[in-house]
Amino acid sequence: MDPNKRPDDMVRITTPELAQAFIDEQVAAIREQVGDKKVLLALSGGVDSSVVAALLIKAIGKQLICVHVNHGLMRKGESEQVIDVFQNQMDANLIYVDATDRFLDLLAGVDEPEAKRHIIGEEFIKVFDEEAAKLEGISFLGQGTIYPDILESQDGVKAHHNVGGLPEEMQFELVEPVKLLFKDEVRVVGRELGLPESMVERQPFPGPGLGVRCTGAITRDRLNALREADAIVREEIDAAGLKVWQYFCVVPDYRATGVRDGKRAYEWPCIIRCVDTIDVMTATVPRLDWDLLERMTNRILAEVPGICRVCYELSPKPIATVEWE
Repeated sequence: MDPNKRPDDMVRITTPELAQAFIDEQVAAIREQVGDKKVLLALSGGVDSSVVAALLIKAIGKQLICVHVNHGLMRKGESEQVIDVFQNQMDANLIYVDATDRFLDLLAGVDEPEAKRHIIGEEFIKVFDEEAAKLEGISFLGQGTIYPDILESQDGVKAHHNVGGLPEEMQFELVEPVKLLFKDEVRVVGRELGLPESMVERQPFPGPGLGVRCTGAITRDRLNALREADAIVREEIDAAGLKVWQYFCVVPDYRATGVRDGKRAYEWPCIIRCVDTIDVMTATVPRLDWDLLERMTNRILAEVPGICRVCYELSPKPIATVEWE
């Protein structure tokens, strides 16, 4: 049987009972595979890597070493949540690397989207490689690969391994406990493992993070404005109890004229982007309540320095894509 092919008769994990049975099965399998050796895991704080981390902690405890790299392009509070959940609550063996200055210095003046993506991805690999080189006795690499990753890899859509092009000299055996699960099943398992709902339901987030939502050449002040505005949008939509697939802000690299405190203000616009989708191949824009849009607008204009206009994007996919860059 192909270990990377989901059996046709595999029961979908839809209940806590099925999730617990899966967890018990994987804990036993991980212990058999790893033995008394150590596992290294790049922990982004996303759903897949978080569930794998929780599974590995349950199975092998301190034999797991998690590395969380903060590239300075995380959403507000995300790195803090990773530290709180895994280090403070789960007592994980967590290495936190604040590489904000390192990434933002490299990105200074770079405005081409693919160049930004390349710099962020390449530098992440370097940081992770440097941290791995400091450790001894690592035999395994944990990964949050899920079944759609395998399918897309087979179809030639994207590379399979989530860590993304790790150096060839890092010869580790892979531990991929959720590789036959779909995203909704991973979420059910995460809940059963005790991960907070905010982490289990974390929205899709591009690898380059806010780097592709702070369009054009990234500046620290505009990035900070984006982070604060994005937090307000997420907070208000969550408080309204809406089920929207993805919602975020974009702050482009041009300014608009406004009036603040009776004086001319030449500041950035903020664009709110919300989409609903089933397969990500097409996406529609939800009709948000006007009062909600007005509340988000008023808060952003009052609370976020540097932003003088707020827009709501109406473009579906296609022709538009979900992300701007």
